[in-house]
Amino acid sequence: MQNRCAAPNCTSAKPDFYSLFRFPLDAERCKTWVEKCQREDLADKSPEQLFRYYRLCGKHFERSNDGSAPTTVIKDDAIPTIFDDPSKPPNEATKRGKETEEDAKSKGKKKIKKSQAEANTDDPKASSGEDKHKEYLRSLFEALVLLGEQNIPVTRASCHQGDPVRLSNFEALLQYRMSCADEAMKTTYDANTECCSSLQLSQLIDVCERCIRRKVTEEVKQNGFFSIITEDLVKVSEEWFLPVFLRYVDQSNHQRERFAGFLSFDGDADVLAGKLLSEMVDEWGLDMEQCRGQSHSYSWRHFSQIKTFATKVMETYPLALLTFRPTHALNISLASGMALSGVQLVMCTLKKIEAFFNQSASLCLELEHAISIIYPDKEEKVLELKEICCSGWTGRHDAFEVAVEVLEALLLCVDSVHDNEDLRWSDKITYDALEISKALSDFEFIIALVVLKNTMTLLRAFGRNLQGEAADTHFAAGSIKAVLHSLKEVSDNIDVYHEFWTEEAVNIAAAMEISVELPRSLLRKHQSDFLQPETYYKEHLSIPVVNHTLKEVGELFTDDHMKALRCLSLIPSVIEQNKATQPEEENMLVFKNDMPNAGSLTAELHCWWVKWSKKGTGETLPSSLHETLQQADLKFFPNMLAVLKRLGVLPTLALESSSDVAYERFKAYMENTPDTAKSKSLALLKINHDVGYDLDSMVDVYMKTYPSGDDLS
Repeated sequence: MQNRCAAPNCTSAKPDFYSLFRFPLDAERCKTWVEKCQREDLADKSPEQLFRYYRLCGKHFERSNDGSAPTTVIKDDAIPTIFDDPSKPPNEATKRGKETEEDAKSKGKKKIKKSQAEANTDDPKASSGEDKHKEYLRSLFEALVLLGEQNIPVTRASCHQGDPVRLSNFEALLQYRMSCADEAMKTTYDANTECCSSLQLSQLIDVCERCIRRKVTEEVKQNGFFSIITEDLVKVSEEWFLPVFLRYVDQSNHQRERFAGFLSFDGDADVLAGKLLSEMVDEWGLDMEQCRGQSHSYSWRHFSQIKTFATKVMETYPLALLTFRPTHALNISLASGMALSGVQLVMCTLKKIEAFFNQSASLCLELEHAISIIYPDKEEKVLELKEICCSGWTGRHDAFEVAVEVLEALLLCVDSVHDNEDLRWSDKITYDALEISKALSDFEFIIALVVLKNTMTLLRAFGRNLQGEAADTHFAAGSIKAVLHSLKEVSDNIDVYHEFWTEEAVNIAAAMEISVELPRSLLRKHQSDFLQPETYYKEHLSIPVVNHTLKEVGELFTDDHMKALRCLSLIPSVIEQNKATQPEEENMLVFKNDMPNAGSLTAELHCWWVKWSKKGTGETLPSSLHETLQQADLKFFPNMLAVLKRLGVLPTLALESSSDVAYERFKAYMENTPDTAKSKSLALLKINHDVGYDLDSMVDVYMKTYPSGDDLS
């Protein structure tokens, strides 16, 4: 990456007086910058390459005020106009830059300090020492970044007493650099008994994390509105952290997500909420006034803390709409947040079942055999269940329905594996089978599964449509009232529904020869003397499950959220399906404050509808938000573009697979990295290895943060 001005003969190689500005992503403006710059070698580079790797400094832009302060901010449509003649020798080309500084002094402004490099020209020895120190630091960061990008542990694992002392990967890489004649490394290493201490390494990693995050947040701020997305808590180095992603639409109208890092998650809910928000604003530098959405995934253990945080964000920034992110099926997400022992028994057991059958294809064959035994005269049903059970069914929208269908077969399968009569299975597999068998044989598991199945069935079509195409999501936005009405009807008549659910659970238990009883935890505590199972499970399972689901769905899918999703009626393929009806202007008004000219919305919306409702023969219309945002003539519909870009920020809409790399990298890092090797700082580097970091900027930040030369010299 360039950390200097791309203009020919520009003296601002590493400017202290002038700021550096990226080339724009807009193709036309980018071409104009290249032409003004008079760099023929840049003409064949794409706007994306120029945006990532090249800069122009502030001296090439006209200032709009009367002062002489250096340009630190430029307008979105700024064009560079001040350039020296590239045919002149460098010493002549510098004249203009010097005159600029003289002008600044002559207007009574504060004198500009000489850069460190200029100050040191009078002392060649000091200049040489600083340069060597910077080169040394650069070598350290280069080694650290290389290990982080490849997800190679930096430090060594703890050695047992008596084991030979081994170099860490970082130390080994530094020694290799020295053996390859890295003079800065050799000079510093020869002068010290230890090349880089643990404290210094920790400082380097911290600076690396800050520089990467700064690049991410700068990228987000350059593109305006964004949403915050959190995943369920993860444990790194024995501490709990909240992973945070940022979603935005870039200047080329592509939806993007970046991993912004981990927030320490510790403390009382109210205090924690304020701390998390403060860290994002004060330390990460996010402008939360630009936040237009938030979405949170959580387990029941952290339910209250995350809900408090979400409420705090909405109270402070009312435009940060609470939404759902469909990385998991809606029914699974809702059930995961319920702090009910029976529900968590079901969720935990489903995870164990998934992990169990992923161990071996032979186990899947064993389950298929058990299904054939349970349904001997239903060939079609057997084939259907076999196909489902080989495709990760525990995360499906109908996971609870499938679990009820295969429950007897599952118990038969795991009991057979645990018996291990032909000694086919390992001790670990037989132990896992026993654990699953115990759970399946518990009546609390059976009735909780039945309650979840019958409650979540009401959400199955709605949840599936949310994860579908734009037309499906648009349809889902119109069906939310019916979903809420159905849940309310069940809640109002819970006595009747619970009676049916109990009967279903009792029949399943009878078929599996399982006794109907209260939870084992109650039986162990002798708290069940006067309790009847049906009454207990109604009060402690059916009512809480239905009420929790009704409350969560109502909070996640508010009127404003649904109006926003109904703006998907602007997608050309959706217009074509509903060509008789023009998209409703009322829905667009949710984004009124973000429109460039809301007064012309009515006329513009009509023109947009006319444009796409008159489909030509053989014409294929854009069917997704991504395809619509790439339409070249969107610039003639500024309000439509604003609405579509705001839609792109909402976490509810699934990203194109090519844009969802941050989440996939995060999952891969957490699943494939051993716990002892996980680092919240290096994870940020690994997941954002394409962010375009600058080693020289890392060196500068380090020297400003740790100015003492004794630290690394």
